[in-house]
Amino acid sequence: ISGGPGNPTEMEAGNASPTPSSVEVGVASYYAHKFHGNPTASGEVFNMHQLTAAHRTYAFGTHVKVTHLGNNRSITVRINDRGPFVQGRVIDLSLAGAEELQMVRDGLAKVKLEIVQ
Repeated sequence: ISGGPGNPTEMEAGNASPTPSSVEVGVASYYAHKFHGNPTASGEVFNMHQLTAAHRTYAFGTHVKVTHLGNNRSITVRINDRGPFVQGRVIDLSLAGAEELQMVRDGLAKVKLEIVQ
């Protein structure tokens, strides 16, 4: 397996900028204890208690509104890592983000992503 949170392949590590009107719908997952304290692809240390996330292409530092389409809860996270590297998933949230969206028990949630800045 290549890549993974904080360990993307060379091709996946690009820092492409999204267009400001970007909206994406798909499945969110989250990562927590196993990666807590490890460096992310941006070089920042992963803190599962902060509202951060991994996305394959959004530029590091991009703020993204994530809306859980099952319960309509939403949060804003900052992209600081690359991932997810599982087909069909669009974002990997920190534990803090998953808790805010009330998706920890299920592990996955259908979400809408909107660029904030």
